[in-house]
Amino acid sequence: MSDIKHILVESQTDIHAGEHHTFIYNNNFSLESGEQLSGFKLAYHTFGRLNKKKDNVVWIIHALTANSNPLEWWPGIVGKGCAIDPDDHFIVCVNSIGSPYGSTSPLSVNPETTKPYFHTFPMITNRDIVRSFELLSIYLGLDKIKLLAGASLGGQQALEWSIMSSTKFENMLLIATNAKHSPWGIGFNESQRLAIKADQTWLENREDAGQAGLLAARSIALLSYRSPQGYNNTQADDQEKLDNFRVLSYQKYQGEKLVKRFNAFSYVVLTKAMDSHNVGRSRGGLLSALSTIKAKTTLLGIETDLLFPPDEQKFLYTHIPNARFEMIHSDLGHDGFLTENAKVGHVIDGILG
Repeated sequence: MSDIKHILVESQTDIHAGEHHTFIYNNNFSLESGEQLSGFKLAYHTFGRLNKKKDNVVWIIHALTANSNPLEWWPGIVGKGCAIDPDDHFIVCVNSIGSPYGSTSPLSVNPETTKPYFHTFPMITNRDIVRSFELLSIYLGLDKIKLLAGASLGGQQALEWSIMSSTKFENMLLIATNAKHSPWGIGFNESQRLAIKADQTWLENREDAGQAGLLAARSIALLSYRSPQGYNNTQADDQEKLDNFRVLSYQKYQGEKLVKRFNAFSYVVLTKAMDSHNVGRSRGGLLSALSTIKAKTTLLGIETDLLFPPDEQKFLYTHIPNARFEMIHSDLGHDGFLTENAKVGHVIDGILG
């Protein structure tokens, strides 16, 4: 990591959203695929203050389409008076490479061509993403992290990082995630990418390419994020209807919301990163890799999760040394990690004491 000297940092403070920073790495960054980035940029937020012992750090890793401000997507878990309180902890959350909220992504300008990457953005893996996190943590002087927390794609990245830097983390919370992405999960992701590629604009080099496909992709994704119970409870309709069912407008509305804040290029890149997730790759297999984890690990499963079923967290619990497992119920399936604040907060309170 001697090339850490090639880093610059800019910051901007917002009293409502902690401190927003930009981390710039100016060296070539080699990727697992054999390709490379000519440097990269990470947008990140910090909340609270680092204490003198530097032992109050909580690092949160966001899921697929979230950003570096957990106050926006994890309210009730992060914030004053919550389980992860900036009055007590120095909180860090980074927007991952590939994501469009300020970090290097397919919409960024390729310094070698002076044009946006678009379709030429290289393949990235979770391992690449957490190597960028590691560089940032070194810059910030964070040798020890009290709690590393992530759910879904963020949980995959947390798990990867805990193996890569096994002595850095005291505690780890992995919610609704796995050691290796399943054929079932990859199948859902590929169906979403096929929807994007079916959009006639997808092959065009413009920021809004593939938007109609992205809307359809989000509709597909929702079926994996939620559960039959959740849909049946929240989208029930008039028994006399023949068409125009409530759930039709719900699917479209959720797709339109994502299109307004995301882009199809980043969606393809990040779902591919999820597909490639396998902590056992080049480490002698899953069991060998998981046996090296030193963090005190809590696995949290959601009973109705279709996308990352609880058996995947139970597998981690069985093979990570000294881990513990808890199950929570939510009718909203995988999205329970975002909605069951009291239950998730209780688990975090138990970890942070």
